[in-house]
Amino acid sequence: MYVYARVADHIAARIAAGELVPGSRLPGERDLAAEYGVALGTARRVIEELRDRGLVVTLPAKGTYVARPEDAA
Repeated sequence: MYVYARVADHIAARIAAGELVPGSRLPGERDLAAEYGVALGTARRVIEELRDRGLVVTLPAKGTYVARPEDAA
């Protein structure tokens, strides 16, 4: 399994467990990379994967947030 997929799965599990609630802001790409010990490009791919899964939404110049159920629909 790719590193980005493992990190995305970990964040997805945190969302499913309620640790990250809808509307909460995820760390920025650099902070995410540092937190998980991955390259910046990998952190970007993690966010992209989570967006593809409908778990997060990214607002330009504002950040990435856990999707609300109505955002994923």
